Amino acid sequence: MADRKQFLNSTSIDPELEKLLKDSKKNSVSEQELREQRISFAYGNAMGSESVTKDSVRRSSESIRLTN
Repeated sequence: MADRKQFLNSTSIDPELEKLLKDSKKNSVSEQELREQRISFAYGNAMGSESVTKDSVRRSSESIRLTN
């Protein structure tokens, strides 16, 4: 329980961080940015395999489609 005591107290939010969070809500993510985030995520989860490169993930993402 001692490890969690830091979360029991109320803390103030860093004003600079709060401003950045509010400003970020105004920005929308483009389809290209979202695609690159997905590619980066897939590549990051495939690390350790020498045959997987970011370009190979990018090429694969062009042929694989997600459905709802």
